[in-house]
Parts: sequence; structure tokens; C-alpha cells
Amino acid sequence: MSTLLWGQTGTWSGQIEVQGMKLTLVFHLDGDEPTLDSPDQGVKGIPVQYKIEETGKVSVTVPMIGASYEGLWMGTQIVGNFSQSGLSLPLTLSPGLNKPNRPQTPVGPFPYSQEEVSFSNGEAKLTGTLILPQGCNRQTPVLIMVNGSGQQDRDETIFDHKPFAVIADALGRAGIATLRYDDRGIGGSIGDVKNATTVDFKDDALAGIELLRERFDKVGVLGHSEGGTIAMMLAAEKQVDFIVSLAGAVVSGQETIVKQIRLSLVEAGYPDQTVDEYCNAVSKAAYVRIHGGMMPSVDELNLPDELKQNFLGVLTMFQMPWMIKFLSLDMRPLLGSIECPVLALNGTKDSQVEAEANLAPLRSSLPENSRNRIEALEGLNHLLQHCSTGSVSEYREIEETISPEVLKIIADWLTVFM
Repeated sequence: MSTLLWGQTGTWSGQIEVQGMKLTLVFHLDGDEPTLDSPDQGVKGIPVQYKIEETGKVSVTVPMIGASYEGLWMGTQIVGNFSQSGLSLPLTLSPGLNKPNRPQTPVGPFPYSQEEVSFSNGEAKLTGTLILPQGCNRQTPVLIMVNGSGQQDRDETIFDHKPFAVIADALGRAGIATLRYDDRGIGGSIGDVKNATTVDFKDDALAGIELLRERFDKVGVLGHSEGGTIAMMLAAEKQVDFIVSLAGAVVSGQETIVKQIRLSLVEAGYPDQTVDEYCNAVSKAAYVRIHGGMMPSVDELNLPDELKQNFLGVLTMFQMPWMIKFLSLDMRPLLGSIECPVLALNGTKDSQVEAEANLAPLRSSLPENSRNRIEALEGLNHLLQHCSTGSVSEYREIEETISPEVLKIIADWLTVFM
């Protein structure tokens, strides 16, 4: 089939736009096992079936995700539409791989050693990379790194950024060991994802901590977003010696979700009255899901048709086990039980986990500890990148994976444990 690609490489890439966010899709249409990659989501190697007609029509089906693509070869591009879940989105493909520049992604040789390790939590088996700095011994501090929400690989890959790989490299060079691992169902890790909640992911991390305890005396957690929340949960349970929370959610999942939705509606240009009504309906639905009662009816909402349809999707999402737990998850009652040192960093332009709303409870409720550092960093987004607006739509376009200032703060703070 590769000869039908008119002398091109067989790799074609382009971008679709979903709710203001651009996602790159890469089709590998040569060879016996053609595949689709979504590098911005850290997904690679999805099997596809394709057909190219003499007229230049290109048809691709992706059974695993219920998607398809139809386009027409126009000499130097394939112009068409990508369809999934009832949506049809324009997608123009160009030869080769549209790969963004990521200058911070570590490239060897490295001044530290790496080991492939695995650990288990019940039926879940997690695999990861253990970085051992030069001269590593039992007194070397080590952190297990816990991803944010959604299934992610050990590098927390998003839009070709690899934040955890960058952090682990920086810490390895500073003499600090790290273990980062693939979430359930990603890479080399297996386990139930459909019914898993934040508590299950916390127990996955705990299994990794128990593995590290066999080799290290000082074990901490570094978590991003939901991973930061998990770090606080583990600290409250007295399972770790120190924690680093990067954009970790402290307030309830219900509050976090409503604030995220409010910001996205404002960005989309909806009037204040519409934003208020939609957010009130979401807040009520979340309360009912947690405490019981009658769900709000979409027919009673004075909203545009597209928001009514969106609200129905929210109600469906609120039936997922992970979401039900997340809505009720609130770290504030646990903060008084956290006795270990805490480093908590948020960006002032974080549009997913608002900085001050989540840092203020840490400042007021954590037991006094001279080693605690709670700080909002000016001009950084949820990924702790320097940014213009903090919008999710910027993540891919920013070359910086994570602020060097953040890397220095983490490494400097951890040196007290060496």
C-alpha cells in the first residue's frame, strides 16, 4: 500500500480543533500494521485500516476509538474530515511529522543510572523508571512521582511535553533519586481503570513507596494536579517523609470543576447570566451526586441548545466512579494531620487549579513547620510554564516544558533532606 502514497513517506500529520484546543493526529499509513498516534495526549500505535483509491480519495477507519477519516489527495496535502462520536472536524494532513520543539526534554548520556522496576497493588501492576544519582545510597532522598488526572505515561506526556522526565532529570543531576511510573492501562502498567478512583491511584503510589522503603530511608512524593492531592492524602496518613505538590487541588473536586467550567464559559464569550445559570446547575448536580436528591432537569434550564447538550454530557460524566469520588474529595479537613514538610507551588495563571483558592488553606491549616514552603509563582500556568493567558489551548504552543525556576526551587528545597 505504501506505493499509493505517491512517493511520500507514509507518515501524515495534521491538527483538529476541539473546544478551542488543537490536537495533533499522526497517521502511519505504510507497512503491514498502519497506526494512528495522538502525541499531544501521549497515545501511540492505535491500529487503523485504510484504503486509497485511484481518484485520490483516502479512507481511514479506527475501530478501537470509533473514529474515521475521509480526505482527498490534493498533490501536497490530504484535505478532509475526522469523525468521532458524532462530531466531524476538518483535518488537513501534510507529509511527515509535525513535531513541536521541546528543548528541555532530556537527551543522554546522563550522569546517573536508570533501572526499570515494577510493583503491584492488588491486581494492578505498575512499571516505571528509577533514577539513581551518582553515589546513591540509603541516605539519598527519593521521591515517587504521581501523575495528574487521566491515564498518563511515566513522563506525564502531554502535547509532546514530558514534565516528569524533565523534573526527574533535574533532580538526578542534583543528587536526588526518583521513581516515575506509567498509570494503569498505559505503557507497561496494567489494572482496572474503569472502576478506579483517586483512592485506588493513591494506593498504587503507596505500593511504590513500599518498594522504595526497601532501599531508601527518606521517601517523599512529588505529585502534579491530582497527584498533588494524592501526595497530601499520603502525608495525612503518615506514609511519607516529605511531599512536593505542584498545582495540587486542596479544595473539593466540586469547587474545582465548577471553577474550571466557569472560566471556560467566560473565555467562550457567554454572558454572565448564562454562565451563572450553567454553573449553578453543575454545582447542584454535583451536590446531588454526592449527597442524593433530585438531579436538575435540562428542560428547566434557560440555556442555549449547545449548553443543554453539554450539560447532558456532564450528567453522564458524573456517573463515572472516578468522578463521583473526585467531586467529594476535599483536602482541607486532612491538612491538620500533615506533619511532614510540604513544598506547594501553583502558578498565578493556572486555569485548572486556581492558585490562591488552593494555597490559602495550606497556609492557614498546615501545622507549623519551618521547612514548609507555600508559594504562588507569577505568570505560570497549570503545567508551570511561563504563559500569556493560562488557557489550556496554549500548552502545545509553548516550547518550555516547565519553568527552570520551578526546577531550582524543588531541587534546592530537597537538599535539606540530603
